[in-house]
Amino acid sequence: MEAVVQTKGLLSLPSNPRTRAINSPSEGLKRRFNPLKPQTPNGFSLSLKGFPKFQGFINKPYAVGQKNKDFHICRAAAAADGEPLFEEVDSPKFMGIEIVTLKKIVPLGLMFFCILFNYTILRDTKDVLVVTAQGSSAEIIPFLKTWVNLPMAIGFMLLYTKLSNVLSKQALFYTVILPFIAFFGAFGFVLYPLSDYFHPTVLADKLLATLGPRFLGPLAILRIWSFCLFYVMAELWGSVVISVLFWGFANQILGPSSWITTVEEAKRFYPLFGLGANVALVFSGRTVKYFSNLRKNLGPGVDGWALSLRGMMSIVVIMGFTICGLYWWVNTSVPLPTRSKKKKEKPKLGTMESLKFLASSSYIRDLALLVVAYGISINLVEVTWKSKLKAQFPSPNEYSSFMGDFSTGTGIATFTMMLLSQWIFRKYGWGVAAKITPTVLLITGVGFFSLILFGDPLAPALASFGITPLLAAVYVGAMQNIFSKSAKYSLFDPCKEMAYIPLDEDTKVKGKAAIDVVCNPLGKSGGALIQQFMILTFGSLANSTPYLGGVLLVIVLGWLTAARSLDKQFTALRREEELEREMERAAVKIPVLSQNENGNGNGSLSSRSSMNPKGSDSTGSSSEASSPRNI
Repeated sequence: MEAVVQTKGLLSLPSNPRTRAINSPSEGLKRRFNPLKPQTPNGFSLSLKGFPKFQGFINKPYAVGQKNKDFHICRAAAAADGEPLFEEVDSPKFMGIEIVTLKKIVPLGLMFFCILFNYTILRDTKDVLVVTAQGSSAEIIPFLKTWVNLPMAIGFMLLYTKLSNVLSKQALFYTVILPFIAFFGAFGFVLYPLSDYFHPTVLADKLLATLGPRFLGPLAILRIWSFCLFYVMAELWGSVVISVLFWGFANQILGPSSWITTVEEAKRFYPLFGLGANVALVFSGRTVKYFSNLRKNLGPGVDGWALSLRGMMSIVVIMGFTICGLYWWVNTSVPLPTRSKKKKEKPKLGTMESLKFLASSSYIRDLALLVVAYGISINLVEVTWKSKLKAQFPSPNEYSSFMGDFSTGTGIATFTMMLLSQWIFRKYGWGVAAKITPTVLLITGVGFFSLILFGDPLAPALASFGITPLLAAVYVGAMQNIFSKSAKYSLFDPCKEMAYIPLDEDTKVKGKAAIDVVCNPLGKSGGALIQQFMILTFGSLANSTPYLGGVLLVIVLGWLTAARSLDKQFTALRREEELEREMERAAVKIPVLSQNENGNGNGSLSSRSSMNPKGSDSTGSSSEASSPRNI
């Protein structure tokens, strides 16, 4: 009887095995299998009646009703595949997820909920403070983003880089997040109640009378400097605590020490964080709504907004300490993986190098235009909408209450769009998905600016519905912001990342670096710079509205053109990639039998078969001299 044992190409035994061929030290099997203890590992069972028990082979107990045969199990360690020699004990699981993984995912999910909960409250509050403050308006926002927020963000990242070189990861986390918590608590209970004492209102009024109303925005930064500081700290909470602290910590702990397993866990659980973020939007929006309505139950002479602000900042502080507690628990209770410090070197392109690389590729140019167009478009509409929102809701409490409803609506719409996005990609493809966001911006933007520019002729028709042109513009602008943001999170961001996939490695890495260096800052500050130019040229944001509408139309049409061009190039690259894969599959040659180094036909079989019970004995004589291969 002839049998051949093959275990994933790493062990091949000659046909008609003899005891001395296996037990001979020169064959190498004795030294390999002797240390093994009599356990019952996984492997291939083989009936070899009449042959002695080999070392490294373990008798398998007889099953009921079987004949008296010796069943032997051979286990070869698949070193190349990284398989263990023995069967590993499964970790305890809950609902199909390992307990160790749950101890990472649940605290991370709670941390992400608390961070996003705080960010929504801070984002809504910062707009209320700087837009509704006396002597200020929505015109302050573009100046604030360019001349205050951007320099402070750069300064913070330089400081963070230096601290990361001298502090441990845990110390760095607490050093960064605790000043945020302390500032927001101090603002609600100290800075805002005393703001009338240290705001230079008189100086700002004199400068405004000298320079004229077109400088209302820049001078408002001086007039309400503590509110502007709150605005910047709220913006930094989104970019620092979410992007740097949380996602850096999540990438650090999610998954065992194996990089491959980390990526698999990330693919499995990161989308859940996105859904949880939108749940946080809904709950925080309701919280803002609740505290904003407290003023209705207060007596005359009570500052309702100050009371609402203290309540919301108290929740921000509590959530902040909860984040620190969860971070401490994970670091003390969950075994963190150890990773290799060796990282793939990424190209560091300067601004001029990035511009040259962008100009050299039409594919990268179109992708860059998508990123820049979104940043400019959303900024142009958002600031104009907030100016109308202040006109409709001049009270801080009313403004904040509406922003609470806005955040809740954004969370619900984004959650729904994330569920629909997979169907859109599968049904209509990348091209349609990439055009949805600019189309939404175009339709809602045209409706919003039309209500502002042609509101008086539409007033009688709108009055029949019980609304004014101003309120209609506020509602349409809110819908524009809600749908554009939900489309951005669920469709635009995935489309942007998918566009890098078919590129070769060099273009992919350099293109992403170029877009990060040039396009992201240009998109964020481009809209603000356009608005500053319009305000200083035409005197106010209201006088600039017709021109801003025209600029928006041109940018969105260019966005759609770039998306159409990129879709053609993306489709062509995907087809080339699929064709190359088909050619690779067709070129694969599967060997039927690999010969040993002595030249005879005895060796390991191909993947088509693992056992040949009908083989002849022609190779029996040579099997004694042949040694097992690939051990």
